[in-house]
Amino acid sequence: MAPVSQRSPARDSRWLALIVLCAGMLMIVLDATIVNVALPSIRSDLGFAQLSLAWVVNAYLIAFGGVLLLAGRLGDLLGRRRVFLAGIAVFTTASLLCGLSIGQEMLVAARFIQGVGGAMTSAVILGMVVTLFREPREQARAIGAYSFVAAAGASIGLLAGGFLTDALNWHWIFLVNVPIGIATAFFALRLLESDRGIGLGKGADALGAVLVTAALLLGVYTIIRTTDFGWGSAHTIGFGAAAIASLMAFVVRESRTANPLIPFRIFGSRNVSGTSVVLLLIFAALFGMFFLGSLYFQRVHGYDPLGIGLAFLPLSLSIATLSFASGPLITRFGARAVLLPSLVLMGVGLVLFARVPVEADYFADVLPSVLPLGVGFGLAFPSLMALGMSDASEHDSGLASGLLMTTQQVGGALGLSVLASLSASETNRLLALSSAEPTAVTNGYQLSFAIGAGLVLVALVVAGTVLGSAGDAEKGALHERDRVLGDAPDGGTGGARVRTNA
Repeated sequence: MAPVSQRSPARDSRWLALIVLCAGMLMIVLDATIVNVALPSIRSDLGFAQLSLAWVVNAYLIAFGGVLLLAGRLGDLLGRRRVFLAGIAVFTTASLLCGLSIGQEMLVAARFIQGVGGAMTSAVILGMVVTLFREPREQARAIGAYSFVAAAGASIGLLAGGFLTDALNWHWIFLVNVPIGIATAFFALRLLESDRGIGLGKGADALGAVLVTAALLLGVYTIIRTTDFGWGSAHTIGFGAAAIASLMAFVVRESRTANPLIPFRIFGSRNVSGTSVVLLLIFAALFGMFFLGSLYFQRVHGYDPLGIGLAFLPLSLSIATLSFASGPLITRFGARAVLLPSLVLMGVGLVLFARVPVEADYFADVLPSVLPLGVGFGLAFPSLMALGMSDASEHDSGLASGLLMTTQQVGGALGLSVLASLSASETNRLLALSSAEPTAVTNGYQLSFAIGAGLVLVALVVAGTVLGSAGDAEKGALHERDRVLGDAPDGGTGGARVRTNA
């Protein structure tokens, strides 16, 4: 059978397949934020207490973060298309159960299952994208489209959640996933080529799977619950120790088994390891900013859910524009060269956000901070995806994809817990000193935004010192010139990867 890249009809169908993959990703990303808008309605309808209401979100996050790495590796072993379709089926079924929920326990249990399905679906998507698109220009464009969906979906979720909850009821934020999931599965069966995987015999380590999944589940659970128990509590220390112990047992197990579930050779790549660290840091900053920024608009300026979504709309639009524009820039200059200035822009945006006053004017004070943040992230995310996947072989692309998704999720959970905790502590300290509530609340948010800027600065240092090397930009440019002229070693048939200065 001829390679996909040598068949014109198949080449055209790859872009349709990309739309299917992005639709699956958008469904997952939307669900992560669309629920937040409907929480007050869910609380009043099902009688949740304030503390138990958090489990509507936490149940999903714990399952999602805990299963990502395992799901990515299973995609390599069993076939990424098979895992993607199974994830869509689980997610869609769980969404139906969420929408039909008539009690607290049913909704929380369905949200946990929904998180498992979301992890199975999203963990293999990036690996499928880079496998479908080998030619540098096409791969850069495809990663740009994926990055836009993954990055901008959160703000779209706020708008969609506000509309569905106001126009219908909270049940429809889940039920809307059912027809989308069915359509995605239908077109995936028609457009995504089947891949065999390397077989369970190459990594069917059941004990290792249990240990790493337990470590991630316990770790995400511990981080999320710090807002309730505190970082120094017995609960946090106990569950944190259990997560570390499970992770250490997994490392020992993988180093001794003949067919490890997760080959540690993947961490030998500077790009994979460095990208994971950078993703963890910037998602810690951004999740905290997104959450606390929403509270700032609500508590200080009185925005309703739809107003919050509109306030973040320039951020979404700038991410969208720059995600698509990133492809030609990455192809021409290299992912690392695009990444470094984009991190600077993100840091500038967070610094400006940290200076937004209580009586802020949106266009004069807020907009100048969200625009560089959106531009920076719109360029940084595709660059990081290209760098992180650049050294992954076809047999390890699912694992690399799951690893990158896991670091995003863990970084987001960690950043949200830490920054929200520090913000609340600063606000309470100022309130104890008799500061006005709007001032105390705003200062708490400002502190967290400033810390987020510091995290991005650390990410910039890591990216500048670990990722890639300075001399490869010229080599990449020469390779691109040769490819255009038809002199590239692969004959321009699509065997090359996105150039990454690595």
